[in-house]
Amino acid sequence: MPVQRVNPAELAKPSGFAHATRYGEVVHLAGQTALTAEGKIVEGGIVAQFRQSFTNVLTALEAAGGRPEDLLSVTIYLLDIPDYQANGKEIGRIWRELAGVEYPAMAGIGVTSLWQPEALIEIQAVAAVGAGNA
Repeated sequence: MPVQRVNPAELAKPSGFAHATRYGEVVHLAGQTALTAEGKIVEGGIVAQFRQSFTNVLTALEAAGGRPEDLLSVTIYLLDIPDYQANGKEIGRIWRELAGVEYPAMAGIGVTSLWQPEALIEIQAVAAVGAGNA
């Protein structure tokens, strides 16, 4: 069974990576910053960047045949953990709006920098999709 590389047209064209890879029912979702399809990081702080980053993850997941409830784990890389925590209620509201109330295993990790200098957050995930995951 070959590895399927998934690069939805709705996301910025990848260079040197795939937005998602699927092998059987397992989907690995590349780290997504708040990059728009036009290649710009959204402005507006951590809340706006969380929305765009998580939307990008879900767009790649959908293109690979999955849904938010298929997420097994999510890792969130943050430049400023206290800023994320201070906006936790709004970020939680956005999560529920986009993905519902079921949460996967998660980790939040503080980092000193991300690939795009304007990025405040990057979200990476793993999902299990397919008929055996009903």
